[in-house]
Parts: sequence; structure tokens; C-alpha cells
Amino acid sequence: MDKHRFMIRSNILVAWRNLVRNRTYSILNISGLAVGMSVAILIGLWIYDEVTFNAEIKGSESISRIMQSTESNGKIETNNWTPYPLAQVLRNDYSDRFDQVVTSTEIWDHVFDLNEKRFVFEGAFMEDGGGRLLGLHMLSGSIDALKDPGSLLISASSANKMFNTTDIVGKSVKLDREHTLKIAGVYEDLSKNSDFRDLSFIGSWKHYFANTEWIRTSEEPWRPNAFVTYVKIKPGVDAEKASLAIKDVRLRHVSERLARLKPRLHLHPMNKWHLYEEFNNGVNTGGRIQYVWLFLTIGIFVLVLACINFMNLSTARSEKRAKEVGVRKTIGSLRSQLLSQFFCESLLYATLAFFVSLLLVNFTLPAFNNLAGKEIEFPWSNAAFWLSSFGFCAVTGIFAGVYPALYLSSFKPVKVLKGTFNPGRFAALPRQVLVVVQFTVSIVLIIGTIVVFRQIQYAKNRPVGYDRDGLVMIDMPGDAIHKHFDAIRNELKNDNIIVEMSEATAPATAVVSTSTGFEWEGKDPSVGVNFPVNRIAYNYGKTLGWQFLEGRDFQSEFKSDSSGIILNETAAELMGFRNKAVGKTIMWDGDPVIVVGVIKDLITESPYANVRPSVFVLNTYAGGVLIAKLSPSVNVPTALKRFEKIFKQHNPDHDFNAKFVNEEYDRKFGNEERLGKLAAFFAALAIFISCLGLFGMASFVAQQRSKEIGVRKVLGASVAGICRLLSIDFVKLVVISLLLAVPIAWYFMTNWLQGYTYHPALSAWIFVFAGAGAVLITVLTVSYQSIRAALANPVKSLKSE
Repeated sequence: MDKHRFMIRSNILVAWRNLVRNRTYSILNISGLAVGMSVAILIGLWIYDEVTFNAEIKGSESISRIMQSTESNGKIETNNWTPYPLAQVLRNDYSDRFDQVVTSTEIWDHVFDLNEKRFVFEGAFMEDGGGRLLGLHMLSGSIDALKDPGSLLISASSANKMFNTTDIVGKSVKLDREHTLKIAGVYEDLSKNSDFRDLSFIGSWKHYFANTEWIRTSEEPWRPNAFVTYVKIKPGVDAEKASLAIKDVRLRHVSERLARLKPRLHLHPMNKWHLYEEFNNGVNTGGRIQYVWLFLTIGIFVLVLACINFMNLSTARSEKRAKEVGVRKTIGSLRSQLLSQFFCESLLYATLAFFVSLLLVNFTLPAFNNLAGKEIEFPWSNAAFWLSSFGFCAVTGIFAGVYPALYLSSFKPVKVLKGTFNPGRFAALPRQVLVVVQFTVSIVLIIGTIVVFRQIQYAKNRPVGYDRDGLVMIDMPGDAIHKHFDAIRNELKNDNIIVEMSEATAPATAVVSTSTGFEWEGKDPSVGVNFPVNRIAYNYGKTLGWQFLEGRDFQSEFKSDSSGIILNETAAELMGFRNKAVGKTIMWDGDPVIVVGVIKDLITESPYANVRPSVFVLNTYAGGVLIAKLSPSVNVPTALKRFEKIFKQHNPDHDFNAKFVNEEYDRKFGNEERLGKLAAFFAALAIFISCLGLFGMASFVAQQRSKEIGVRKVLGASVAGICRLLSIDFVKLVVISLLLAVPIAWYFMTNWLQGYTYHPALSAWIFVFAGAGAVLITVLTVSYQSIRAALANPVKSLKSE
């Protein structure tokens, strides 16, 4: 035991002395490993955050939401919106499969008034079992309080914002400026790493139903898909069988016309909501899980690059270590003892690099969170993290040290000590291969980053069918603005605040309503259609700057426009009305409407996908969204301030919440922009690690060839010639890397782009730019050592000859 302890202590001492003696190489090795480990830890934290999404919700493994697929416009569309009667049918007819079934509204902003103070919180209205289904941890009050339509549950953070305490059960608040409700319970905030992180309150479904007229009076309650239905599967019930059992529930309750859409229901487990959220033509095609695999791959590659640096720099110094190996073998050291020595060194480097990486991660985590759109906290108190981290550190140290240990311990002591040791002409080949691997990965990351950002710009520059500049949207609850619309519009126009203004039921950047009730001459009656419908007021087209292909906009002097309709280009083509749509009669829910115009397609949904066939009809009641084109001659803050003043004069009880269409449109690129920024971040670190390795290798090569350089200088070689001599070998390696990286990057980025309907082709300049950049980086990295060697005094390098 003492012998082994002495050996370990001796190995550590020798390793430390070697580290201190060779400071430059040690700093390069530790820096490279530390950066690689930092990237791996950051990506590990990000992946853990992704795969544990919703995991903190009690019973999440048995919770699902109902998804619905319908066939419309020749495609299968899937979403999580369902009609409200579905929940009761599932409770009645499938009680043997489901413990709980809960209908819920979408989570959105609501206004709370308390003693002349106003707060805005996001929340939803749920059926009685909503709190139990989510496993709320109640701090006070009853989890079953939602049985009372006059009660609501509120989160602890919301309670503290309003009352500065959570002891508020029994207190009253005014919700949405209309209804006074009693707070019947306070629950602990749900995890930030969940789909319910913004659920600041839960209201009673009974209250929502009683106060929402269109639900109560609907003649076809199974028609509107406006709510989310959650279920909790009973223990022992097979989820797939339960999903198949409910497949045709809605189909059995809808009219013949809606049945043409072939609605099908299925369960989507909570543990798949976040990572497997995408459906294409009715099939779950993944989603964010592709980013998990992508960043896992990047993390592994970047760490491997750091380990390659260690291998390269360790084996590059083989001549210096050769005598040490020869002496130790001569005095009786076994190869196993030498292996343990070299592994001890690599583990020491890895351990020091690990602690440096912890400092780097702690320092960069806020910036990383900002890039990734996360709120990850460093798990300082998590024992599992530390156990896995030290295991990760050991694996990294062993992986980085295995090749140097096997290589260095294989030297023959006789040759080394006689001075006849020659590593051979192929000794540098493994190091050259590793450099090629490093730069291949780096170039692939550079190309990938360029492609991602190019895809974003390509979609951003796609014609949207209207002019977004200066276009603002304002939520318009109630009908106060609608009643005084003409007076407000005239005042704003007279003050030169706006160019034009109108109303609509949907924002310019979203679809909130669709309809299946369209029939036209020549349509196959067995084919279902589902068109986005936006009900608009006069001057809507003028406000947005519509581009008419045929016909005209709605105009007040044409009374017949009340039964008119405007089609987008895609709808006109689907109906077979190319260049001759105006005047055509379309049946909508059994009533005839006349086409008065056809406009160029507007991008209201994903900028990467094809535009859906859409229609616009004239609206005579309050639309819910006020949309205005600000005058370019007035600065924006002044215009908004004046706009708000007039808005408040007519609607003092509601907040002025102006959103710029440009900003809302840009939000549609959030995921891709985050991907691009993260890819650029990791590519920069990969290049940095590769450059550290090149710098160390160039330093070693310059030192190894110092006598050759001295002879060449004595014989008249120029500084430029010597720099070219030392750089050319590294440039050759990078060119080889480029030849390998181009087909790899082309294959993967082509497949990635195929996931978007609307995307650019891969251009040759991307690969040329990445290659030229890699060569330039190589030359700049190597040039310092090359110039330093070329300027060195040849007398010093030749005096021993």
C-alpha cells in the first residue's frame, strides 16, 4: 500500500515539475483543454435543461394533451386546439383510461386591478381538476377552489407583486376590469423549465364559460377548435392504445361538411411537447430534438479538438522526453510504470483545465443564456453534477493522454542514450492527421454558421406582400375605440400622426381564425378546405399597402361589399380563378359572397413555409386589433405619445399596447437566430482551440528547425522566404482539411435546408470564403513564430556546430 502511495505521489511530483518547467506548452495545453471543457459543460447544461423540460411537474410522465389532425387544402395539418365539449365526452366514455380530463384556455395576458394599481399577469381558465393535474404545491387555500366560478388560484410571485405577501386567501381583485373575483389559493410558482412557467394565475372554467357569449350561444359547439384538452392516463393503461381509442371522437360529433376534414385525435405525451413538437403532414417529425443532437455533436467535437491539441503538443516534444524515457527504462522502470507516469501528467493537466473551465463557465454563463434564450443556473450544490464532472474530467484526461502515453513509453533506451534516436520520417504523420481533423471540424462549423445566417436573411428578405415600415398594431379590447373610430382616425390624420388606420380581427403577423365552409364551382365536394379568415374594416388594405393583382379594395360607396370577399393569390389559384377571379361567386357557409379583388400573398405565419390560401371579408363590429401606418414625417416617439393620448381619451380603462409589425415579424426568426449565434460562438471557440494547437506546433517546428533556419540565413535566405518555408506545411494541412470539410458540410447543410420550404441554394462562395478564412487564420497564427524564427540571430543557433 505504501509503495503504491509513494509511486502516485512521485508521479504527481514529476508531472508538476514537467508542467512548471515547460510553462509555454503547459499554458497552451491547459488553455485548450479548459476551453474545450467549458464548451462541453455549457452544452451539457443546455442539453440537460432541454431534456428535463416539464420534468419537474408532478406526474408529468402520465400527462398528455390532445392533438388534432385534419386534412385540408390537400395537406394534413396538426395542432393542439380542440373544441370544449371534447373533455366531457372523454370523461364519460373513457373513464377507464383517463384519471383526469381538463379543458383549458390558452395562457395569455390578463389585467388585475387592485386599489387603483394595475398589474398584468399571464394565466388561463381551467376546469376543476386543473390544479391537481398540474400537481400544484399549494402554499395556502384549496387546490379544488376552481369549483367555485367566483374564485381563482394565484402564484406566489404574483401574490407578492400585488400584496407583498402570500397570505391573501379571501382577498378580492378585479379581473380584466369587469369581474371581481376572490383569491381562494396561492400556489408555488411552477418551474421556469416548463410550458407552464408563465402561469401566474388559474381562473375557473365555469366563470369563463358563463361570461363568454360566443361559447354559450354556439349552435355548433364541436366546430370551433379554440381550447386545449389535457388528460392524465390511469396507471397501467397503454398510452398508444388510449390514443387509438379516441381517434374518431370528434369525427363522430361534427357535421358532414366538417367531416370532410377527417379530424383525427391522438395523445401527445408531456415529455414530448418540447423536443418533439413538429408535425409534418400528420407525422411527428421531431423538432428541438435535432438541436439537442446537433449541439451534443458539436460539444463532443470541440472537446475532441482540445484533446487533439494535447496529443499533438505532447508528442511534438518527444525528442525532449526521449532521454527521460531512456534513463528511466535503463534503471529498471517498466513500461506500465511509464504509462502511469504519462497518464498522471495528462490527468493533472485535465484537472487543472477543469477548474479553469469552471471559472470560464461561471463567467460566460450569463452571455450564453442570453444567446440561447435560457435561464440556466450553475448547479454548484448538485452532487450528481460534481460526480459526473469529475468522471468527465477523468475520461478527458485519459482520452487526451492515451496516445502520448503509448507513444512516449515505446522508445528504445539503447537508441535514445546512444544519440541515434530518430523518430523517423513518418513520426509527424499522426500529428498532421490530427491537425487535419481539427481544421476539418472548424471549417464545417464555419460553413454551417454562414449557411444558418444566410437562411435567416433569405427568409427576412422574402417579399411579405405589404409594407411593414411604420406599421403598428394595438390591442383593442371592448368597443370603445370602435364607437369613436372615425373621430380618432380623423384627429390623427389631421395632426399628421398617421397615414391611415383600420381595424381587424387578427394581427398582421398571425392567424387567429379559419373556416371550412367554402364551396365554389368546380370544387370536388369530397375535398376539405380550411382557409385563414381575417375580418377587416375599410382602409385595411391601404393601411398595409396591399398589392392588388386584380380588382380593388373594399370601399364604403359600394354597399354590396358587405357580401364581398378578397382572396390572396394562393386561394385564387387553388380555386382555379387565375386572372379572372373578380365577380366570381363563392358559397361560404351556404351564403353567396362575391370576389371583389385578389392580392399578392401576405406572409402572416412562418416566413419559411408556403402561404396558405386566405380570405378577407368586411367587418362591421369591433375587430380587436387596431392597425395604423405612422407618418414618416413624424418621429416615432412623438407619434406614439400623441396616439396614446387620443387612445386614452376614448378608452381610459385599457392600456395602450403598441407593437411594431417589423418587431413581431422578426420574432419569427428567434429559433434560427439563436441557432446561428450559438453555432458562431462554438465555431469561434473551435477555431481558437485549433489556433492554440497550431501556435504550439509552429513553436515546436521553429525550435526543431532552428539550425536549418540558421544555415539558410547564412546562405542568404530572406525573412519572407523562411516564413513561407515554415508556413507552407501547415497551409497544406488546412487545404486538405478544406477538401474533406466541403463535402461533409454540403451534405449536412443540404439536409438541414430541406427542412424549410423556402430556402436559398448552397452557393460556392460560402465554401470558398470558409476555406480562404481558414487559410488566413492559419497563416496569421503561424506567422508570429515564423517571423520570430526568421529574425533570430543565426550565430546563436549554429555556435554549437
